[in-house]
Amino acid sequence: MKVAVFSSKPYDKAFLTSANQGRHELVFHEAALNAASALLAQDCTAVCCFVNDQLGADVLEILAKQGVKLIAMRCAGYNQIDLDAARALGITLARVPEYSPHAIAEHTLALILMLNRQLHRAHYRVHENDYSLNGLLGFDLFGKTVGVIGTGKIGATFARIMLGLGCRVIAYDPYPDEALQTAGVDYVALDDLWPQSDIISLHCPLTPDNHHLINADALLKMKPGVMLINTGRGGLLDTKAVIAGLKSRQVGYLGLDVYEEESDLFFEDHSSQLLQDDVFARLLTFPNVVITGHQAFFTREALAAIADTTLKNLTGFEQQDRSLMHLIESP
Repeated sequence: MKVAVFSSKPYDKAFLTSANQGRHELVFHEAALNAASALLAQDCTAVCCFVNDQLGADVLEILAKQGVKLIAMRCAGYNQIDLDAARALGITLARVPEYSPHAIAEHTLALILMLNRQLHRAHYRVHENDYSLNGLLGFDLFGKTVGVIGTGKIGATFARIMLGLGCRVIAYDPYPDEALQTAGVDYVALDDLWPQSDIISLHCPLTPDNHHLINADALLKMKPGVMLINTGRGGLLDTKAVIAGLKSRQVGYLGLDVYEEESDLFFEDHSSQLLQDDVFARLLTFPNVVITGHQAFFTREALAAIADTTLKNLTGFEQQDRSLMHLIESP
């Protein structure tokens, strides 16, 4: 089966080629998928896409006219896909529901430690021959209350890490995890989670119902100086409201691996260009903000698992064996 792989980097090519073992004809394109680049899928039965590829109705129609029957996402999220349009066009959708929850959970902890102990600032001070400690004061994580929103595989893994550090962990999820409850996690309503949490970490999918879950109203209910961490989806957080919270010191620390307008920024080298996103530029001015460019998933183990599941989805579709696939929706 011929497959157009969009938004592909050298590491994507290496891991997918290794997992493929010559079974399918993979055609790699560095370009992201959008209405202009969709023509690159000519003569392909499937396209393989990533988090910031555009899969609205207009793009799906172009793909369908070219004979594309399968969209294989090499990520867990699919909020960028017009599901109704895909269903109407008869396009099958598959994804990678999990790869390495440890990768993202561990990156979340790294952001927390970096912000708390001011490691980003300390690193540059030492390189400037400055060994003063003023402004680098942190706090013990032990005994602090961590609020986890979303306790799927990633959120649950993160919760267990924080329990291991001696934190009190509370969580919100419509579907409580009994094993986590047994381990000591208390499930609470959001209105109870906001004021109790010293640290709040987002690990839920983005849906129309939770868009800008972290907004001005929610921020007012939180502890002054709260630490916010988002390694989930950028749209969960109202960036302008959080900037206002940073300025008022209601938000004491902010760690982001995702950003709601990241599609024009992340995964590319823009070092020779002027930053055009004024909101993102404002975030970069705060010393108590740490941002990574959607890097949390980026481990050897995760990339290998993504490639393996993606190839299983392609092979399952070719063999008409949907039991082998991780379907989003079937037309």
